[in-house]
Amino acid sequence: MSAPVPRPRVVVAGGHSAGHIEPAMNFADALRRLDGTAEITALGTERGLDTTLIPARGYRLELIPPVPLPRRFNRALLAVPSRLGASVGAAGEVLDRVRAEAVVGFGGYVAMPAYVAAKRRGIPIVVHEANARPGVANRVAARMTAHVFTASATVRLQHATAIGIPLRPVIANLDRQALRARARARFGLLPDGPVLLVTGGSQGARAINWAASGAAAALRAAGVQVLHIAGPKNIIDLASSAPGGPPYVVVPYVDEMHYAYAAADFVLCRCGAMTCAELTAVGLPAAYVPLPMRGGEQRYNAEPIVAAGGGLLVENDALSPAWIVEHVVPTITDPERLAAMSRAAGHAGSRDADVVLALHVLNVIAEYRHFAAGERGRSSRRQP
Repeated sequence: MSAPVPRPRVVVAGGHSAGHIEPAMNFADALRRLDGTAEITALGTERGLDTTLIPARGYRLELIPPVPLPRRFNRALLAVPSRLGASVGAAGEVLDRVRAEAVVGFGGYVAMPAYVAAKRRGIPIVVHEANARPGVANRVAARMTAHVFTASATVRLQHATAIGIPLRPVIANLDRQALRARARARFGLLPDGPVLLVTGGSQGARAINWAASGAAAALRAAGVQVLHIAGPKNIIDLASSAPGGPPYVVVPYVDEMHYAYAAADFVLCRCGAMTCAELTAVGLPAAYVPLPMRGGEQRYNAEPIVAAGGGLLVENDALSPAWIVEHVVPTITDPERLAAMSRAAGHAGSRDADVVLALHVLNVIAEYRHFAAGERGRSSRRQP
């Protein structure tokens, strides 16, 4: 009788922000679908969303001291080694305790300690970079391993292979047309007529909220319905809008975004990596508004989509009600142009990155076990 195959033991490191945690959890879900015996441990810190988001997805969370890294190689980076030691030690203790066979990192505060601890132990490192401009941790890790994956071919990282971003299956497999009627009814929208989805992310965005609400009357006059996700702490004042006409629905938050995507024909939104990945996976064109931080570098996530014809790009300072009237209204009310942009957006996206990454990690673990078994065999033969 053959010995049972041991369970794959994987540590994922992608904590602090939802942009790091979400693809890490989506990868973990795919790994469990492929191998239900997989033992997956997530590294995180107390500073971010780790303690909220990771346990809710059903994964064991181990906390280590955070090591914030500057996004550029500069003087601030010189202060990192003194803080890195304790975090690397804590990460190493976790790797030893769970007998990790692979570390899969997605950037963020816990990635660098995990990479260093894994490198010291000879544990395989797999890197995924969701952003168009990689952070320091993943740039360093790309020099430690040949297993590097990115959201798109435009990302410059050593050894990189573009696969897209791991998404939830409910998004990746969304049939917008099939769900459209039920989704629109869910939000109180009419079954026919174009729908603009407005969202600034989970907390909302003041500039997007102001511009969209300011264009409410013009949108209604053009026959455009609006589903506006304003953020839980934001209030949208539509008192000056004329009653009647296409609905302008304001909600604080949407937990199941696939319904919002199914209801919509066009989106006004930020261009974080996950947003861009989800919209292109489901074939939704959008007007992307980069967050005005770090030089507006979010724009690099949207630029390949815009270049392919799947969206528009407007800087935060240039966004206004007038811009929406001039650019969004003619787009969303032109069925032929909207269909062409939808096709272009869909061609720019990827739906299977979670499975591609999970399969690769399983192969890496198999190679690691084969190498380890060979080393043990050679060691036993050398003994007298």
